[in-house]
Amino acid sequence: MSKFNFSGIVRSSIRERKNNLWPELIGSPLMFPLETRIFHSISIGLILLASVYIPYNFFQGLYIGSFSACLFALFYSYQYYYSRFEGRQHSNLLFGLTGILIFSVNYFANSGINGSTDLIWPAYLLLVFAISPHEQHIKWLIVYLFCFLGVHLLEFYYPSFVMYPFTVGRGQFVDRVTAFPMPVFAIYITIKFIRRSYDKEKKAAEERALAVEISKEQILLHKDQLEKSNTEKNKLMSIISHDLRTPLINVQNYLELLNQNEVNGAERRELEGMLLKATNNTMDMLSNLLYWSKSQMEGPSVHISELNLLTVLSGTLEMEKMHAAKKDITLNYQISPQLTVLADADMLQLVVRNLISNAVKFSPLGGTINVDAEWLADECRLSVSDNGEGISPEKQEKIFSIKAEPAFGTNNERGVGLGLVLCKEFIERQGGRIGFESNPGQGSSFFIFLPSAQP
Repeated sequence: MSKFNFSGIVRSSIRERKNNLWPELIGSPLMFPLETRIFHSISIGLILLASVYIPYNFFQGLYIGSFSACLFALFYSYQYYYSRFEGRQHSNLLFGLTGILIFSVNYFANSGINGSTDLIWPAYLLLVFAISPHEQHIKWLIVYLFCFLGVHLLEFYYPSFVMYPFTVGRGQFVDRVTAFPMPVFAIYITIKFIRRSYDKEKKAAEERALAVEISKEQILLHKDQLEKSNTEKNKLMSIISHDLRTPLINVQNYLELLNQNEVNGAERRELEGMLLKATNNTMDMLSNLLYWSKSQMEGPSVHISELNLLTVLSGTLEMEKMHAAKKDITLNYQISPQLTVLADADMLQLVVRNLISNAVKFSPLGGTINVDAEWLADECRLSVSDNGEGISPEKQEKIFSIKAEPAFGTNNERGVGLGLVLCKEFIERQGGRIGFESNPGQGSSFFIFLPSAQP
């Protein structure tokens, strides 16, 4: 096993070196532009081809071809070294003129139009296009066309200038086959770099488009968050400036009347009753406001445990029962002693207290509120139902939103519109969900679904 792992590591290391060798030879895209890297690739390829053609031409008796290949190797070795390692810009002019000079000489030394030099002219011109700015392309095209036409006209009028080192048939076949790799290599290198550059640009464009899309989504998300924050700020300012300020002003006015001895016994009892009701409403509002503000600042802090539903809610239900009796409303609850849920006790009590307070607020004098619980599959459903005025369809859509407008109860009670927002947030933090059914004039039923701890 260890031997296998060692072999794998060795192969991986060799593969990594091979993968890193070529980028090291042609240079990093961070240091060299595309044209320069193409030039480095071409130079390396031509040097390798020339190192093959030098001995081959020599032993075939093609001394001029061998000498031309040697010049090629020396020239491109010089250009490659100073461009890659000295940071000097390669010369497009020398590159283009060197090709014209060497191919023109080689044309007459290697059978002229019957030789293989004509195969190399267009491939070399492609290399010139690849390493030179596009502004120079038309100039190089004209120069190469004139030079190509010139050497062919010179052969046409002076055929004696042409040497025929190869015999017809086998010699020409070998010449063509051995000359073919140079144009093929030139086309391969050029197309490869153009294609790779295109793919990189395409990928970069796609990544930029994706980044723009993500940025757009983030901006929209921030916009929604800012709008929500602005709504919350306006809501808080409304509560502070009106809903909490009004009862305090009433208390202040009452105290001023007492101080001036302008209130008799009957009026005093009536005013104190009104102030007590206003103060109770204000305490409910302040309690919800503080709970909601705390949840926004501190974030989720939930302590889930296995709870007996009746045990954890009995105190809250009895307290709300007395609160409902002040409005002559009957509160009934039916919760099995065997029901257990997974929940946070404090959050659950606050949610139930808010739902019952809402039911009391919007139920008429002498109304009825029912609290029931039942086990459904793997969750427990707790429902709070009333026979009050119900919720209008236009308000139902925003019932759990902070954008919901506070409404007045049947006895002119006023909330701040945060109670149901708190209920939804606290229930969802416990892994549960909340819903409701309501028909105007027929009452409302709110449902809490919590994970059941039943076996």
